[in-house]
Amino acid sequence: MSKRRLGSVRPPKRCRSDMDNTSTSDIVIINGNSHPDLANMVAERMGIKNGGCSVFHKSNRETIVEISDSVRGKDIYIIQTGTKDANNNIMELLIMAYACKTSSARSIVGVIPYLPYSKQCKMRKRGCIVSKLLAKMMCTSGLTHIITMDLHQKEIQGFFDIPVDNLRASPFLLQYIQESIPDYRNSVIVARNPGVAKKANSYAERLRLGLAVIHGEQKEAESDEVDGRYSPPPTRNSTPQHAPMNSRTRTTSVSVGVPEHPVKVKPPLTIVGDVNGRIAIMVDDLIDDVQAFVAAAEMLKENGAGKVYVLATHGLLSSDAPRLLEESVIDEVVVTNTIPHEIQKLQCQKIKTIDISILIAEAIRRIHNKESMSYLFRNVTLED
Repeated sequence: MSKRRLGSVRPPKRCRSDMDNTSTSDIVIINGNSHPDLANMVAERMGIKNGGCSVFHKSNRETIVEISDSVRGKDIYIIQTGTKDANNNIMELLIMAYACKTSSARSIVGVIPYLPYSKQCKMRKRGCIVSKLLAKMMCTSGLTHIITMDLHQKEIQGFFDIPVDNLRASPFLLQYIQESIPDYRNSVIVARNPGVAKKANSYAERLRLGLAVIHGEQKEAESDEVDGRYSPPPTRNSTPQHAPMNSRTRTTSVSVGVPEHPVKVKPPLTIVGDVNGRIAIMVDDLIDDVQAFVAAAEMLKENGAGKVYVLATHGLLSSDAPRLLEESVIDEVVVTNTIPHEIQKLQCQKIKTIDISILIAEAIRRIHNKESMSYLFRNVTLED
């Protein structure tokens, strides 16, 4: 009898469905009330069921969270974005995270496509850095990882004591420009203020297009408002008007103690760059109050721009933004679905939406399988 060699019999191949079930068996996706449609799209793309979690408010506006499925020893992904009801969105996220923590979840990942209070990441006047406070609250609640998209400032990641993956929506917007804007080669990328010039320059380099920057302000900047801290110290009459320089130390003293800060003079709106006869594409990370975009679009039209497009990752579109956009000279506004804006789309026919659920689903899959995330920053596309 011939002996069979060890290892000569191959094990049966596992079907794809079994592999998918094995890789996602420990994943639980739950969501609050901020964007349930996005959570359902992400769960559908991953082929798993949205976990049973109900979030509601009592008559006194306290938030109640009830998780019906077991989360013990599982990886929880909480999809909760920021909307116009930012404070409730935050409290829902914190309570959901703490509920999972006290229910012995293995890991709790907060999927926050738009991070609320991200614009309050700098010290202004006698205020505070609210983004830092929010980061501390999220870490304390039990979150072990954060997935977000296009932070207002990348430095916000340093406020967190846990890993933060800041995904990019630019490949989706770049693909939209190439496929949906006719004759986009005759376009110019526009930064509506110098602060957005770096982002606009990145778009211009990737598309090999020209760049224009709108410089100047129509109103007084917030940093120039008098709040009492600019009162100069009292001067001494005995101080000479022009103090001589010490010849040995080469040090000159000032005449009135602490010198005053010179007042900033904001020039009128001007365009640096040629937009005459071209398609103007303004890019930004957030569209909320649209007055600045409308004013910039009017100036672009006055300088000979053919069409004006506005592209941004987050479309908050607060207050009467849809009406202002509909009445403006802007031809089209393109945003992603990081924030729900279906009501705004009914009020303004110019608003278009790009679905980024595939990017979030792939980020969740890679984190769960402990794969590298750098691929998403280089090769992400709209292909399903």
